[in-house]
Amino acid sequence: MFNIKGLTSEEVLSSRKLNGSNKITEKKKTTIFGLIIEAMNDPIIKILLIALGVKILFFLNDSDIYETIGIIVAIILATVISSLSEYGSEKAFQKLSKSTSNILVKVIRDSVVKNVSIEEVVKGDYVYLESGDKVPADGVIYNGSVYIDESMLSGETKEQYKSVNKKVYRGSVVVNGSGVFIVTGVGNETYYGKIAKDIQEKTPDSPLKNRLRVLATFISKIGYICAFLVIVSYLFNVVVVQNNFDLDKIKLMLGSFKTFTPHLLYSLTLGITIIVVAVPEGLPMMITLVLSSNMKRLLKENVLVRKLVGIESSGSLNILYTDKTGTLTKGKLEMVGFASYDGKLYKSFSDIRKCKLGEILELNLVYNNQANYVSSEIIGGNTTDRAILKYVGESGKSKYRVLERKEFSSELKYSSVKLNYEGNTTFVKGAYEVVGSKCKYYYRCDGSRGIIKNVSELVSKGDEFTKNGYRVLACASGKEDSLSFVGFILIKDEVREEAVSGIKSVSEAGIQTVMITGDNKLTATSIAKEIGLISSEEDIVLTSEELNKMSDAQVKKIIPKLKVVARSLPEDKKRLVILSQELGLVTGMTGDGVNDAPALKRADVGFAMGSGTEVAKEVSDIIILDDNFKSIVKTILFGRTIFKSIRKFIIFQLTVNLTAVSLSVIGPFFGITTPVTVIQMLWINMIMDTLAGVAYAYEPPLDSYMKEAPKKKDEKIMNSYMLNEILVTGMYMSLLCMFFLKSEFIHSMYRVGENDKYVMSAFFGLFIFMTIFNAFNARSNRINIFANLRKNKVFLFITLFIIVVELLMIYFGGSIFRTTGLTIIELDITLFFAISVIPFDFIRKQVIKKLGKTNNI
Repeated sequence: MFNIKGLTSEEVLSSRKLNGSNKITEKKKTTIFGLIIEAMNDPIIKILLIALGVKILFFLNDSDIYETIGIIVAIILATVISSLSEYGSEKAFQKLSKSTSNILVKVIRDSVVKNVSIEEVVKGDYVYLESGDKVPADGVIYNGSVYIDESMLSGETKEQYKSVNKKVYRGSVVVNGSGVFIVTGVGNETYYGKIAKDIQEKTPDSPLKNRLRVLATFISKIGYICAFLVIVSYLFNVVVVQNNFDLDKIKLMLGSFKTFTPHLLYSLTLGITIIVVAVPEGLPMMITLVLSSNMKRLLKENVLVRKLVGIESSGSLNILYTDKTGTLTKGKLEMVGFASYDGKLYKSFSDIRKCKLGEILELNLVYNNQANYVSSEIIGGNTTDRAILKYVGESGKSKYRVLERKEFSSELKYSSVKLNYEGNTTFVKGAYEVVGSKCKYYYRCDGSRGIIKNVSELVSKGDEFTKNGYRVLACASGKEDSLSFVGFILIKDEVREEAVSGIKSVSEAGIQTVMITGDNKLTATSIAKEIGLISSEEDIVLTSEELNKMSDAQVKKIIPKLKVVARSLPEDKKRLVILSQELGLVTGMTGDGVNDAPALKRADVGFAMGSGTEVAKEVSDIIILDDNFKSIVKTILFGRTIFKSIRKFIIFQLTVNLTAVSLSVIGPFFGITTPVTVIQMLWINMIMDTLAGVAYAYEPPLDSYMKEAPKKKDEKIMNSYMLNEILVTGMYMSLLCMFFLKSEFIHSMYRVGENDKYVMSAFFGLFIFMTIFNAFNARSNRINIFANLRKNKVFLFITLFIIVVELLMIYFGGSIFRTTGLTIIELDITLFFAISVIPFDFIRKQVIKKLGKTNNI
């Protein structure tokens, strides 16, 4: 190594100028200002901006400025909270990945080994590699040999042997050996860099965002229609009704600019107020709140949400493609047993150590191994070597001398070592079908030998172990031309216990799980059965080769029954994601390697593993910090909770809006012009909705949600049950309000005052308290509206807070809030009418239940 001069300082500068640096081009960093501008593009925010513009243009007196300020506050809160949440999430991710650019690389320059940053490596550099190093750029081996883990790039789980002139790629890891390679590609020109560049395409909108766009468009149309009707109804009341339908008086009023214009402008003000009321400005704010609050809760469950839409999309998942290693399994190879030719299984080496066969096995496993014990710790070798050595335990290598060694290669499919044991004995270890074909005899436990009559029987035994989920190797010893079979080495990546329950939960939730693995078909099938993924003969297991022989149309037909893709290649993932999406399925994909990035980017929800590459994390929506399938299940549950919470809030919000709009539209025909003042409307429309948004944002994730089928990709956010509750309960509340305002019987229960001040004060209380009680109706489609209420303490706190503030307004609001203190009896009467919304909605739910109609939110 030290005979290599390497590049000079001048050559380094020249190479960097000519070929560029080793820095991977990052996507443009998001600024808080950019996120705010992006949030302004939300359709509901646009509607509010239009309403604000009209309001500013036409407001007539100082009182109107309160509502104008209210709209401004709503816009600011919705955009800033959203932007801060997204920005905070991005910062958390940047902090997580900050260390990647600080990796130091050993390069040879001016005949000296220097440590430089990975980004300072240039084309033509000579880089020294040893066990544990990450390859910093693409190149070819110049000197020495190494075993490289390329699984993050190619998906191939076996370590690759790299000798002189063999290519190495950025992002791979050296697991054994040492050497020097010449850099041939840096930065974006590396394989790693090209994939990073490929994933910069635009991410499609989430399913929920699409649904909300449709809802916002619908509500805006309704809002403008209602605003028009309010203007017409107000003018009809003032011009026609108040003039007792006298045509001459009507003509006189319309002909007087001074008399008619104030009414016209006031009607426009009312119309704008209706737009503000009709458009649920609490909706974008609530969505942000519910996503943000659940993002924080998920972090405690080892789930880092990079993009808020990732959580809600996970709630709509139809199909999930997941890696096996480290997610469904522990990702740690263990030698779990040894099986002799005669079928005896030794789970522990201590069970066989005392017999002659144990001695022969120990020599094979210890000497034919690149790993070693150093201070009671296993170092060197690959994962298989280390698993085997752990099974044997500490054993010295000083007793016998190695005469000859053959390293494992994909061509040989075995490794061997010759020792000065009993007249120079060769010990072989490798693929059981290859080692078995070289054997004429087999060892018994006492060391005596028997003749192998049929090698195919030996291979069949190996196949049986493979079918049971083991990675099977075989070992033999003796003279090279007449080897004796020692037995089968059984290695396994143990299944995570929580993966079994996780697969069951996902299945019960109506989500199809497909395992993607580099294992062969037999092993993959066995593991899939062990975790409960395969339960029927109709379930399909394919290899990558079989998959690639099929047309897209053929693959689409089998996707609903697909359970496993074995011997998978990186391009298989992206193809499956695209075809699943073309079938209308909301698709999730897990991944950890550079090769997984395009599929993670394309999927509706990309789950990157915490131990994965930075490229995979960069394009993901969600990072599973503990690489655990159980955490993915939690994400799905929280995603469904979010969708439920948003629907509950929509029911609550639109019921309030329907009541307010109905009063404003229909009220003037009955002589009811302004049942609530602008400031009261601000309290109802802004503070109430904002606080309610926070309350619903903390709805608990219930296990029952995982028993429901996933929402369809094109399912509207408003379903028939929601519409029923909004219309029926909303109309009841509207009629109750009108009855309260116009009934002489009701008025007789309150003191007589100027301008009905006691009745109007009571009406303000009625509207607020009725809305509060209906919030309990909206949060549950069950008969028992108080179910799981203790799990949402925020809801209880906010409800209490609103009640206290409302009472303060009634008793101390005065002329600002147009309120006058009520007696205890008057307050009790008001509460009696307000709470009637609960038994009314109870009856509505019972009727729906009797009719056998769906009551699913």
